[in-house]
Amino acid sequence: MMRRYAFRLPRHPGSVGLARRRVRDHLAAWGHGPDDPALGDAALLVSELATNALRHGARADSEFEVAVTALADGSCLLEVSDEGRAAPRMRTPEPWEESGRGLYLVEHLAAAWGVWSRGGHGKTVWALIAPARP
Repeated sequence: MMRRYAFRLPRHPGSVGLARRRVRDHLAAWGHGPDDPALGDAALLVSELATNALRHGARADSEFEVAVTALADGSCLLEVSDEGRAAPRMRTPEPWEESGRGLYLVEHLAAAWGVWSRGGHGKTVWALIAPARP
């Protein structure tokens, strides 16, 4: 069985925490227990993807969209969409820089991740969390 939940949030720093909370709440309601590592991974990943949408999305955007999908095999797909067209890219920040390391977290935690173009309507950055192994 597949379950999907999508929601839009205002382009505001407080929305990152709200996105994290909504994703955790829905995964918990769908049967992911409090000790399931997927909950923590999903919260961290959606936090990073939402932060990137705020920082690097189109400035005219007033909202961005978050979607969480629980797949039949136990994996979880996270998607964050914004109107920006530039795809995120990994870079090597200088040691004193305060940002620029988030996609390394995504790379490490996600089983796979990437970017889907939405044509003239921006992009969706997605991350797949593998099912927990017994």
